[in-house]
Formats: sequence, structure tokens, C-alpha cells
Amino acid sequence: FPRVLGHYARDQQLIPLEEAIRKMTSLSARRFGLKERGEVHVGYHADLVLFDPSRVRDAATFDKPQQAADGIDAVWVNGVLSYRDGQPTGERAGHFVARGKREAQAEANAF
Repeated sequence: FPRVLGHYARDQQLIPLEEAIRKMTSLSARRFGLKERGEVHVGYHADLVLFDPSRVRDAATFDKPQQAADGIDAVWVNGVLSYRDGQPTGERAGHFVARGKREAQAEANAF
């Protein structure tokens, strides 16, 4: 995801940042039938990423594939701060989420 945001959206301007985010969040959640995810609403699961659009970039290489991305300031999983300032917080609020039923096929094809 950082590669899409930093390289394709910001640097190459192949997709607007807002559209890239929509495709990675709400559209993906709908496509996989994940209820109450992918959008920010009261009562939805708070899976959020705070990033700096001017700094976000993938830093992983073939030699260091697990290198954290630059420009990601914080991550909340189910409302729990799980990553901050380049380090995991030790909180593990995530769990497996099974695919739900897809919405209308036309929406799925918009991906």
C-alpha cells in the first residue's frame, strides 16, 4: 500500500490519492463483504492509518523485505493503537476476519 500511495499516487500521479485510498479501504471491504469496515463511521471497527502523504513510501527491499514503510505515523486496529513512530506498541487487537457475502456484482467489478 505505501508503494501505491507514495509512488503511483503522489510521484507518478497515475491515480488521485483519494481514489487510491478508497480502493484500498471501502471498495475492498465491500468487495470481500466485510461489514462495518473500510469506512469511518460511528459503530464501525476503527482500523485506521495515520500517514503523511508527502513522506509515505515503501522502504522494503529484496534484502530487507520486512522493512517498515516511511511516512506511516500510527496504526489503530479495532480502535487500539498498535503501531506508532516506527515501532509496534505491543498491543494486538486484530483477529482473523472471514469473507462475507459480496454486494452487487456491479460494485465488485468497479474495483
